[in-house]
Amino acid sequence: MAGLLAEGIVCAPAAATPLEAVAHALDAVGRQVFTPARREFTARRRTVIAANPELREREALKGLGLTASMTDALKRRGVSDLTSRVAAELGALTLGIAYERWSDTTNTDEFSDVARRTLSEVQAASAMC
Repeated sequence: MAGLLAEGIVCAPAAATPLEAVAHALDAVGRQVFTPARREFTARRRTVIAANPELREREALKGLGLTASMTDALKRRGVSDLTSRVAAELGALTLGIAYERWSDTTNTDEFSDVARRTLSEVQAASAMC
């Protein structure tokens, strides 16, 4: 997934802002990883991870790796260090919240739609800070 996120950021349109590039990457992850056929498995996976402290720790470490890959990809686009870090952190937060929402088996939306709505909400919430 780290590679998909990085590739999605690098391949975003040249005029894309850092968060637009992150959104582009989330779209790519949705198309390739979070497909409707995987929703039920993903819900079961979340339940297993939530019940095991060791798996929660491993999942947290994976999240740090995903954030680092997004940060590096943004830097390769010429984004400053601080802006890359902030955009990647917001992207990681968005990814986590969107993943939770999308994996709810009563949800029928595509991951990219959930992720884009979530990114808008995260941006609005951060502006209120």
